[in-house]
Amino acid sequence: MFRRAFTSSSRSISVSRQHVYLGSGFSQGDKPQSTLSLLSRLWNGSNGVLAGKHAEQKMISILRNRFPQAQLIEVTDVSGGCGAMFDINVVAPEFKGLNTVKQHRIINEVLKEEIKDMHGLRIRTSIPQV
Repeated sequence: MFRRAFTSSSRSISVSRQHVYLGSGFSQGDKPQSTLSLLSRLWNGSNGVLAGKHAEQKMISILRNRFPQAQLIEVTDVSGGCGAMFDINVVAPEFKGLNTVKQHRIINEVLKEEIKDMHGLRIRTSIPQV
């Protein structure tokens, strides 16, 4: 496992292939006080959050398969490109007769595997205007 520690007068930063730690006064072998899990996910690449654009395209594909008649399917990475937070907008006739909560539950169920690696998700759904 790759590991490197950087020390200044009052603050240490330990970087490993598994985690990035920020703390004060710990050495390479000490257990750190806090973990920046998002950075560790980015460091590890595929073991953590999917890259923003790749995740967007994957979710669009999944939603297109589930809602073939959709007039609009938008998936936007709103986390600055790291793939931790997404805005999803789906306009589909398949939602007709369902309240908003049921519509959102369908989106959550369809994307449940992708949602596991996310920090946040905003869902907007609607029925096409006639």
